[in-house]
Amino acid sequence: MGVRQRSVALIGERGMLAQKVRQLAPAHYVIHRLSRPGFDLADAVGVREKLLALRPDVIINCAAYTHVDGCESNADTAFRVNGEGPGNLARVADELGATLVQVSTDYVFAGDASQPYREDDQVGPQSVYGRSKLCGEKAIIDSGLKRYFIIRTSWLYGPDGKNFVETMLRLAAEREELRVVADQVGSPTYTGDLARAIFNLLAVADAGREDNYGIYHFSNEGCCSWHAFAEAILTMARSLGLPVLARRVVPIGTEDYPLPAPRPAYSVLSKDKYRQVTGAQVPLWRDSLEFYLRNDRS
Repeated sequence: MGVRQRSVALIGERGMLAQKVRQLAPAHYVIHRLSRPGFDLADAVGVREKLLALRPDVIINCAAYTHVDGCESNADTAFRVNGEGPGNLARVADELGATLVQVSTDYVFAGDASQPYREDDQVGPQSVYGRSKLCGEKAIIDSGLKRYFIIRTSWLYGPDGKNFVETMLRLAAEREELRVVADQVGSPTYTGDLARAIFNLLAVADAGREDNYGIYHFSNEGCCSWHAFAEAILTMARSLGLPVLARRVVPIGTEDYPLPAPRPAYSVLSKDKYRQVTGAQVPLWRDSLEFYLRNDRS
């Protein structure tokens, strides 16, 4: 007997993660692309109408207002998109009997921990972005939907999108010195690895293990500061013959690079639950960075 075909509504289909989801989807997943302006997460009536017409088995929400500093001055938009939007999806998913995958963030935590955050650790977002994403998590949980995966991730990079890796490569080709924050610690995450993690969790649900729905953490394994991440990017870039003018990466403090939105000082995520449930390995961040630089840049 063959694997049953699964219809997937992919929300925010032009985004950096969504493009990897499309590329790495198993053959039995049929992807239907949805994005603005034709699909507006904040329009509850429109969301319901379009999803009822499509009747997907799975809804993967890669859409979000991710401009962290922009959220501080556009809080209404942040809460409509990041907060209300996932609730709109959850209510329709419940009506359809579909599974919802929501991508969330390390910014839901205060950043004052000293060991990796687990899924049931106390949240305490310090920015509008973090609060709006947490609001989206709560909207899903409060909707009554049982079939959901909320996947918190961090420091995302990949092809076809703005991200720290590409910013560092661009600046390193233009300047002899880079100044990068050294007192914020987290885990980089390659979009290809996160897309595979999404499908690994969906496979668990397809296998009938429905008691494993809920909140999960996923990032690449290991941790570093933004400064150490930048140094690794430039070292690998030089070894691959990419243009690097920069000779120094100077460590600076958060106070030396003030931004509108506060960032977590520590946001490393524990992947123990993900590994236990899926049986999958979590790639090391340096290995995934090297793979990206060698093979997957757009």
